[in-house]
Amino acid sequence: MNKRTFADSLRKSVALLIALLCISSLSATNPQKKEMKELNVKKVSLANVSVENVPALLDEEKVPFQSVNTVNWEAYPYKPEVQFRIAHTDDAILLHYKVKEASVRAVAAGDNGAVWEDACVEFFSIPAGDGIYYNVECNCVGTLLIGAGAGRNNREHAPQEVMDKVQRWSSLGRESFEERIGECNWELALVIPYSAFFKHQFTNLDGKAIRANFYKCGDNLQTPHFLSWNPIGLEKPNFHCPEFFGTLNFE
Repeated sequence: MNKRTFADSLRKSVALLIALLCISSLSATNPQKKEMKELNVKKVSLANVSVENVPALLDEEKVPFQSVNTVNWEAYPYKPEVQFRIAHTDDAILLHYKVKEASVRAVAAGDNGAVWEDACVEFFSIPAGDGIYYNVECNCVGTLLIGAGAGRNNREHAPQEVMDKVQRWSSLGRESFEERIGECNWELALVIPYSAFFKHQFTNLDGKAIRANFYKCGDNLQTPHFLSWNPIGLEKPNFHCPEFFGTLNFE
């Protein structure tokens, strides 16, 4: 091999290596290049079962827990232990969360307040194909926020009569409190009727696939954190990003 041929070959090899490194870097920083998570949602019967017995019902139905454990931003490395499980009925979505974290707080005064500043779990979903997504956010004592819209700004809150139909149970009770420092385990159960998706008219989700993500945050806790079920490829904390939702397949 003469010098010119060797030099040309070397240049091609270096160019190929740089291209491969760029592709690798892009895949690492953009989860859209990865396979997004999917979850099958079991259908169960809620007949004569109150919200506080939802955890026992999901135990009986052998609905497994999923972890909310993705740390998306290096500036917020704290990772409490967070699990959720989900099922559906003829007229509602059932959610059950289990959380273990270093402190808890429940200051939000009422529904549609700043629950994300407390110890908070969240469920975002796109139940229809029109681009409108819902954020269902709930602090550790069941104070709830429900919003709808196509983007992060100008979101419409659900009216109180809609909020009142969402059944809630918390192992910490329902009274607000200032931050409690020290390891705490808590659970939350929600029965979310389809009427909570107040911009749409749903009778059931049987056989449907919807895009969704689950989160855990606590903006004003001693140790702020922002965890997700499906990874988020953005530079700064932001849960209002449907492009990073996974998929829920309803039986």
